Amino acid sequence: MSRSQKTVIVTGASSGIGFGVAQALIARGDNVVLNGRDESRLVAAAKRLGAPDQIAIAVGDIGANETPSRLVEAALSKFGRVDGLLNNAGHFDAKPLAEYSNEDFDGYLGFLRGAFFNSQAVITQFREQGGGGSIVNITTNLTTRGMRDVPSSGPIAAKGGIQAITHNMAIEVANEGITINAVAPGLVRTPLLGDDEKTLDQLGAMHPMGRLGEVSEIVDAVLYMLDATWTTGVVLPVDGGLAAGA
Repeated sequence: MSRSQKTVIVTGASSGIGFGVAQALIARGDNVVLNGRDESRLVAAAKRLGAPDQIAIAVGDIGANETPSRLVEAALSKFGRVDGLLNNAGHFDAKPLAEYSNEDFDGYLGFLRGAFFNSQAVITQFREQGGGGSIVNITTNLTTRGMRDVPSSGPIAAKGGIQAITHNMAIEVANEGITINAVAPGLVRTPLLGDDEKTLDQLGAMHPMGRLGEVSEIVDAVLYMLDATWTTGVVLPVDGGLAAGA
């Protein structure tokens, strides 16, 4: 039996995991709403994806009040419905606790705010469509297992909050056929890590499997969670063994 076409909102879609998920969704015939703060980067990403009939663009800071409704409106305007949301947007800056500023912290909390209110807006739309739908959040294995060599209390404050709302929102809407899960990657080879091969090798060696994750490996997990119908409230580590132990 063929699967029905879905419309999925992807935040932080210009590069990295967000772009990889958008690419995979389009390849299997789904529609995607690409979100990011930089319009020129979003337009460039859409061109690289090369499927204009399957793409809508919604520019907006994930922490801004107007962004959640803008994302849903973009989906409805072009595709008529929303079936899924990937809360992927985020920034990760590893540095000692004493070096985080108030501005740094406010920025990280903007990502938590975005995940919360994006989910609220999408759940409201799911209900208007008659129920059902899926939300996937990107967190990190560091929310439950700190690493001495990756001090990151600032971003982890936001990621920990996103992990907490994953559990709580999932239970609240579980009887409506709505699934809410999270994927918790280890360190993944994306532009956020830079391109210095020596540094990348050192980061990869921190994982029991001895290497960095690849975007495609996170994409596989996200696609499973977007399609899951009897899995909810789960945080899935995809981290080269870090969750199991060093």
